[in-house]
Amino acid sequence: ALRLWTTLAEQGDAIAQYNLGLMYFIGDVVAQDYKTAVKWFTLAAKQGNYQAQYSLGIMYDVGKGVAQDYVKAHMWLNIAASAYSSLSPFRDYIAKKMNPAQIEKAQEAASRCIKQNFKNCD
Repeated sequence: ALRLWTTLAEQGDAIAQYNLGLMYFIGDVVAQDYKTAVKWFTLAAKQGNYQAQYSLGIMYDVGKGVAQDYVKAHMWLNIAASAYSSLSPFRDYIAKKMNPAQIEKAQEAASRCIKQNFKNCD
């Protein structure tokens, strides 16, 4: 399964990229590697995969595989929630850790990212 997901992920398949990210996040099939999980989640998220966007938001919240960054966490969770509204409470949870300027920055970044079809999400 790992070879198949890796091949598909390397060919640009967003579902395979998300699943491969999940494998590295959990560390069940492969050695746990948060940085590699972030790599695959990012590739899938930039193709509009809301599950990967959610996962990135959580990873930025807790600082797994990336530096902890509430603005990026809120941005990715906001984007995911725009596709799947039941994820809004996770975004709102992050907002409680932020000041109004950070929330505004995250919302602007999410809007820009969506408008540019996930091409400018950094």
